[in-house]
Amino acid sequence: MAINHTGYIDFLPAALAAKRRRRRMRFMIKAEMEQVKIVGYLIRHTGTIPVDRRAGAGAYAVAVQALRAGELVGVYPEATISRSFELKEFKTGAGRMAIEADVPILPLIVWGAHRLWTKDHPRALGRNRIPVTVVVGEPIPPAGPVSELSTTLRASMNALLERAQADYPAPAGQYWVPRRLGGGAPTLEEARRLEEVELAERARKRAEGRR
Repeated sequence: MAINHTGYIDFLPAALAAKRRRRRMRFMIKAEMEQVKIVGYLIRHTGTIPVDRRAGAGAYAVAVQALRAGELVGVYPEATISRSFELKEFKTGAGRMAIEADVPILPLIVWGAHRLWTKDHPRALGRNRIPVTVVVGEPIPPAGPVSELSTTLRASMNALLERAQADYPAPAGQYWVPRRLGGGAPTLEEARRLEEVELAERARKRAEGRR
């Protein structure tokens, strides 16, 4: 199952959607999230597959094995949170796993969860009435080449995203509303520059830590 990534708890609505179909979803999630107390707890108790992004071959093999065994594996093709709340460019991992395991990809969109907890904004967890929408598309056959499969997947998810947004309030200027809908979120290009600054800062801190 391929899921868009707009915040830190996208996986919860996606998992609930799977549960309503009496399925359990195992997520691939970056290993650093184990350090976040509540997320770390969920990782340890839900069969989540932690991914070390510097050496992800082990997690990839575990995911493929799980898919071959008939399990449902949730992945984020964008890899990291989209600050623009639009779809970023996709990595090829979802397509490669689907082809190798010979299973279809189910596109899934979560919309609204980013209002609860996302990058650069305070979290709003707890009691609230923030609606969250989940939309699931038709299965996509695991036909190669991988680049074409990724393109097909992104197009399907983009259509689902626009469908979810069309039925959701979009107050002008709000940080969680995409720019193209009149909101205050960064554009894709602005978000890309913010991510480059973030990555550069992480690299600087790692370099200082090795001194």
